[in-house]
Amino acid sequence: MTVSTPGGTSTTQGARRPVPHTDLEVFPVTLGGNVFGWTADEEASFAVLDAYVAGGGNFIDTADVYSAWVPGHSGGESESVLGRWMAARGNRDDLVIATKVGSHAAVPGLSRSSIRTGVQASLQRLGTDRIDLYYAHRDDPDTPQEETVAAFGELVAEGAVRYVAASNYTPERLTSALRIADGLGVARFVALQPLYNLVNRDAYEGELASAVAAEGLGCVPYAALAGGFLTGKYRDGGAAVDSPRAANATKRLDDRGRAVLAALDEVSEQTGTSPTVVSLAWLAAQPTVVAPIASASRVEQVPDLLAGATLALTADQLALLDTASR
Repeated sequence: MTVSTPGGTSTTQGARRPVPHTDLEVFPVTLGGNVFGWTADEEASFAVLDAYVAGGGNFIDTADVYSAWVPGHSGGESESVLGRWMAARGNRDDLVIATKVGSHAAVPGLSRSSIRTGVQASLQRLGTDRIDLYYAHRDDPDTPQEETVAAFGELVAEGAVRYVAASNYTPERLTSALRIADGLGVARFVALQPLYNLVNRDAYEGELASAVAAEGLGCVPYAALAGGFLTGKYRDGGAAVDSPRAANATKRLDDRGRAVLAALDEVSEQTGTSPTVVSLAWLAAQPTVVAPIASASRVEQVPDLLAGATLALTADQLALLDTASR
């Protein structure tokens, strides 16, 4: 089914995109699991997950360290909530599940020991026999890359993990990891998860994006809504927002941030959508991007995430947002 909006077009509703060099077909917006068991309790998390899947979503991102930053938590809470939801719904085979290793205090870094211990703990919490996409959460300069790459390759060969990927890597370390995998003849990274959104462009665009394109990887950006800033709810003179992320979001209210919000408002009016939808649509339209990650603590937030996967902005709208955000 194709849907139209007042000022633009949409893609086929629910159309999925391939993750390069895999057989994974994913919804164009990834549901972020960082809030599960944190700002969304189990009941709210289940409701969000149900709404996302009902709208055609199938790609869910979490990590073993979510949400260790919450007092009384130790990490793994998000995976556990997700695992209980999949068990209750019986839908594991319909989903693409991504999680990460390397940042949990109990299994820090990317040594072979940490990776092998971490994957078993994640599998147990998720209640599954395989992880579809397993990320190195961040680079580990203290472990030889040969050890890390070989350990990930073992997991793929054994079937515990289907594909491996990287997050928060520099261009140099990303390409060297790929060369090592090629030399060892083991599974190489198929995707990169970087910080990337309308107000955080510099770290990805340039050498990192070029490396991703040259190597044929997919980009799955995190913080697609810049901690909520790109939803438009943080503004000069606006009502205070009760959110753990409010302090960081309001720091973006500089000249650039205000210009981006103004452009989002203009395009939102043209398309009859919201700044959230437009922000996700802009990111999904960027070269190499497969499916930006956005989270929702309440079921009422899910429709905008789904709409961000289907709205196709015009060339003029993309140019307006591009200019405002540079």
